Formats: sequence, structure tokens, C-alpha cells
Amino acid sequence: MLKLYGSTTSPFVRRIRILLADKAHEYINMQIFEGPDRQVLRELNPTLKIPMLDDGGQIIFDSRVIFRYLTEKFALGSLSWAQENQLTLIDSVNDALVHKLLTQRSQVEADPQKLIFRLQQERIETVLQALEAQLTSGQFGDWGYPEICLYSMLDWALFRELHSLQAYPALRAFHAKHNNKAEVQATDPRE
Repeated sequence: MLKLYGSTTSPFVRRIRILLADKAHEYINMQIFEGPDRQVLRELNPTLKIPMLDDGGQIIFDSRVIFRYLTEKFALGSLSWAQENQLTLIDSVNDALVHKLLTQRSQVEADPQKLIFRLQQERIETVLQALEAQLTSGQFGDWGYPEICLYSMLDWALFRELHSLQAYPALRAFHAKHNNKAEVQATDPRE
């Protein structure tokens, strides 16, 4: 049986949990920053990141690679190059927001004059503007993997209060449109 290791609050884990909603699997919720779960993570995944997937001893790292693995395993169909680029945009803003959260939790003052903080903020705004434009032009359609990833990132940013979406009406409408899906509700980090 597939085992998915992760944290209920991770947007990268949530996207895989939503993808696996109708597939038999075991979900293992971990406390990844300390304790015995940190040791399990260290033993199974040298990147020390989640999610990771165990399929009968075959350990797969990273949500993008896990998606590719599951696509082949369940014959889900591949993504277009435009969709791959969408995932890169989503992952980019997601990574920048993760850095922002870790900075806050580490009690490091975010100085907008410092290069690292300036670049991360620029990345967040530029990518959100691009995603807003793509939504406005109808580039995100049904409820496929790019849409799942976009929803997971947006909901996580709102949940962690990392960024306001006030300037992005299409992103807000997209979030509201998918908020009541059963698999979204089942993986809500607020629960």
C-alpha cells in the first residue's frame, strides 16, 4: 500500500493528499522539525523535506516527482508544457512563502532593503500577478493537478496569513469556487 508521509499543514503535502483522495493509501502525519518523526525523515529522505511517498519500499521525494510517479502508476495523463510552467510558477511563490514563514518563526526581522527579502517579495508579487492574468484569460480550467496545486498554495497563504489576496480578484474567486470540494474539506489544515 502507498504510504504518504507529510504534515497536514504543508501545501506541498496537501496537493498529493487531494490527488490521492480516491486511491488506497496510508497518510502518516509527521512533526518534521523535531522528535522521532524528524529521525524517520532523516532516515528515509536526505532532503529532510515533505512530502515523501513509499510504494513498497520505493521512496519518492518531492511533490513534483511524486506527481510524475503517480501519473505513471495510475495512468493519469501527462501535463502540457504550459501546465508544467504553471506548476513552476505555483511552486516558486509557494517556496517564497515557505521562506517567509520560516523567517517569521525564526524571529528574523524581514528587512525589505535586504536582497533576500526584496527578491522573495518581488517573486511573490510577480508570480501572483502572472497567475491572476492566467486565471483571467481562462488558462486554469477543470480540477486537475495544476488547479489542485494553485488551490493548495492559495489556501495555505491565507491560512498562515502570509499574503493578502485583496489585489487579486480572480485568485480569490478561484479559491472560493473550490473551497467546498469534499477532498479540499477533508484535507483542510485548520481541522
